[in-house]
Amino acid sequence: FELARELKVAKAAGKKMRLLEDKTLYMIFFDSSTRTRNSFETGITQLGGHGIFLSPDKMQISHGENAKDTASVLSRYGDGIAIRHCAFREGNPYLREVARWASVPVINMQCDVYHPCQIMADYMTIREKFGANTRGLKIGVAWTSAPNYIRPISVPQSLILMMPRFGLDVTFACPPEFRLMPEIEEQARANAAAAGVKFEIVDEFDAAFADADIVIPKSWGPLMHTTDKKEGLALIEKYPAWRCDAAHMALGKKRMIYMHPLPADRGREVTDEVIDGPQSVVYDEAENRLHVQKALMALTM
Repeated sequence: FELARELKVAKAAGKKMRLLEDKTLYMIFFDSSTRTRNSFETGITQLGGHGIFLSPDKMQISHGENAKDTASVLSRYGDGIAIRHCAFREGNPYLREVARWASVPVINMQCDVYHPCQIMADYMTIREKFGANTRGLKIGVAWTSAPNYIRPISVPQSLILMMPRFGLDVTFACPPEFRLMPEIEEQARANAAAAGVKFEIVDEFDAAFADADIVIPKSWGPLMHTTDKKEGLALIEKYPAWRCDAAHMALGKKRMIYMHPLPADRGREVTDEVIDGPQSVVYDEAENRLHVQKALMALTM
């Protein structure tokens, strides 16, 4: 986080930091992206390197080329491989297989299980708002109703895993059909116990906001309950009241901030009054994706 902060300050001052001169990052996107692609591609450019966008349907992956051959060849050409692959039960195994055969760093740009870059940006934002000592802060992670498509569970899973390790008390709120992978929930409990902080799972939306310093209400699919798209969307429609509005924001501390990884389903997940209001830090959060990823690339490539 110190390097990310240094890079952010340097960019604001117009100072060039060419830490990856002539380095190449291959970015393989199995899924659509706005923030992830542009922050990685912009980031490596600002560091003096070059990012190459690769779509599997335009690669030999679409004809059945395996992870070993893809990883081995790209490793001979460039200096890093980054992958976004959110297909449930497919993404993380594919990333691990690429990492097994690659001789260059492999970066997880989001898979079906984890979204580490988002959580690093989230924590950098929290440090900026509350200071470097975050022990004792309460963060509420809550499911919200957004029935336009089935979102991955990687963001909430990464939040409940990592925030206890940074000393935050975590309240995780969701309807029963939207629980996360059991092994992830168990690891979150273990992380909280090791850090001496609180971790609780509740089925009341308001509980995530009560006396909180930070709240991250977002949608994800009921993937532990069903992988059927029609059934999943019907379950999301079952809970329209799980929406962040001004009344919910009033339940937290006066200094409470609203965070969201974006894109947000405005009007369904959150009201415009909240996401565009004074407690919202979503654009700071999105900007910090750039800085933490630049630090990650600089330290690994």
